[in-house]
Amino acid sequence: MSFARGFAAEVGKGLLNLAAGWREGILEMVTFPLFYLLIVLFMGRGQLLPDLLLPVLLGMVALTFIHEQVNRVFWSYLGDIQSGVLEQTYLTSLPSAASILGRQVAAVISALPAALAVLATGAVAITLQGGRLPLDAQVIVPLAAIALGTCGLALILCGLTLVFKRIEIITQLSVAVYAIAGGTLVPLAAMPDPIAALSRLLVPVAPGIEAMRDILLGGHSLAALPTGWGLGWLLVQPLLLTTAGVVLFNRLEHLAKRRGTLGRH
Repeated sequence: MSFARGFAAEVGKGLLNLAAGWREGILEMVTFPLFYLLIVLFMGRGQLLPDLLLPVLLGMVALTFIHEQVNRVFWSYLGDIQSGVLEQTYLTSLPSAASILGRQVAAVISALPAALAVLATGAVAITLQGGRLPLDAQVIVPLAAIALGTCGLALILCGLTLVFKRIEIITQLSVAVYAIAGGTLVPLAAMPDPIAALSRLLVPVAPGIEAMRDILLGGHSLAALPTGWGLGWLLVQPLLLTTAGVVLFNRLEHLAKRRGTLGRH
């Protein structure tokens, strides 16, 4: 099977799984927006304060995306391992890169409905409070950085699950880490410097959220981001994470092949 056909098949399989799980998808499109509103109410002591709606919205959209994207890739991979499908796939001529890339693209697309539902909820809440949701084409850059960085994280988790058993808890704990220390709900500038530095270094969504807040809240340009480590790090961090994900996945994949553990879960 050619690379293009294998890639298209993996994307199609992922989208079919999304359609088959439409009930769960609708539930997520309700749950995440409600969670966003509850967070704003909690932080605003029972009120939907205009000063909180937009900053928390930007973080919550990113948090929703990384949760959905990483979990969809991870669980699809783990499901194929447990069912023996992945082991059979490695016996074919399909390049593993086609399968991995196809899963990533399908997961990114599948993560959009829940993230967009949070964005729509925030836009309505801001409008009802007499404000408006600012728009700026520059946010495409941090959004792309977030998407690429989360793909790197997903590769790392998928590689780990090839070799180690029962790492599912890592994907769940990671969401709590992103929410608490990733700058999604509380700006990194308000955190201790060591925690802020680690978050900017390792959390895929952290530089992107800071950049979006600078652009949409502060009116700054990409070339003059006042918080975080600037445009250079916004572009470099997701590339480093993705490179680390590719390298680690390849090494763990080869290790699993040598051990013959691709189907042992």
